[in-house]
Amino acid sequence: MRFMMIVKATADSEAGKMPSQELIEAMQKYNEELVKAGVLLAADGLHPSSNGIRISYPEAGGKPKVVDGPFTEAKELIAGYTLIEVKSREEAVEWALRMPDPHGFGQGEIELRQVFEAADLTDDVELIEKENTLRKQVEELKKA
Repeated sequence: MRFMMIVKATADSEAGKMPSQELIEAMQKYNEELVKAGVLLAADGLHPSSNGIRISYPEAGGKPKVVDGPFTEAKELIAGYTLIEVKSREEAVEWALRMPDPHGFGQGEIELRQVFEAADLTDDVELIEKENTLRKQVEELKKA
């Protein structure tokens, strides 16, 4: 099971304020623990929404609309993420609870969401096999 720990943005992260050295070190230690446990797939911070681009589809079949950031309401924005692969929902929660406060000062908020697997979306064996083949190709490209 894959889970994404979504770190919610704050006014500071949206202003581009960098985390303290202490927090960077704490996050690095946490990521090292995830690696040692064999569950880390990816972990990254994101630039503020002022550098972002939002693409929306205002009507079915309509032309996509492109809007440059910044975007309003920091609580609805994402400052970073950690993607893990674990055996259960409970294990995902345990790892999320171990993450240091991502912004410090008691401002951190993490949303934990399970990632859909191909088999969750369809019973079509051919489509599931195609998805698995694409994932294997991506892994091979990473190794090259």
